[in-house]
Amino acid sequence: MTRGRRPLFDAHLHVIDPLFPLVANDGYLPPVFTAEDYRQRTADLNVVGGAVVSGSFQAFDQDYLLDALTRLGPGFVGVTQLPATAPDEQILTLARGGVRGVRFNVRRGGSETLQHLDALARRVHELADWHTELYIDSRDLPDLSPVLVALPKVSIDHLGLSREGLPHLLRLVERGACVKATGFGRGDLDIGATLRAIAEVNPMALLFGTDLPSTRAPRPFQDADIDFITEALGEGLAAAVLYDNAATFYRLTATGRRVP
Repeated sequence: MTRGRRPLFDAHLHVIDPLFPLVANDGYLPPVFTAEDYRQRTADLNVVGGAVVSGSFQAFDQDYLLDALTRLGPGFVGVTQLPATAPDEQILTLARGGVRGVRFNVRRGGSETLQHLDALARRVHELADWHTELYIDSRDLPDLSPVLVALPKVSIDHLGLSREGLPHLLRLVERGACVKATGFGRGDLDIGATLRAIAEVNPMALLFGTDLPSTRAPRPFQDADIDFITEALGEGLAAAVLYDNAATFYRLTATGRRVP
């Protein structure tokens, strides 16, 4: 335990290990950021668990993710990208390895297309109780809202990115969606006002994450972002955002370990 800091669950991080293949996304390949790099970068933050999220540059590779979860330990879960053709047994095997969700990367690509969103989201939830995560500009949510509000469990990355789309995001939160308090430098939002607006609709909706290593972010994660959440929301609500909400969302046990 790190003195002076409450336990954190990092609901959004990436592991980029050169031992596993990468796929260039619009010509971009990210710098190396291994599980050990992550541990060193967050050594002073008292991170006790987190969600390793597949990026566009990892496409449908699962080996890197299962390896990362093994290296990081039982407090960590995974969010992967899957083709719609993935067999049920693969989904169940990934679930046993700690994967908890499927991601649709609308912003960058590298994931399954949206035409398969409804069917794949329902299948992975029925099989393994997975949620569906979307990296999407909230301005684009109205076209998907009829599908998203009917899904059993949904999260949206990086506060939805867009000030203009915030009303659409809040309507989705009203219907039960969670939102990752991550990527503060990625959009054009007033971060404090956005956090408060989401918490007012549903105080259990916000999930803190570092977004490390903040690939392609104009302003990477800073440790001070954690303090900013407390300043914006107050101590009690910040405690939920920094750990409790994610513990519920990702189905952790009372000891902070993932449910088998």
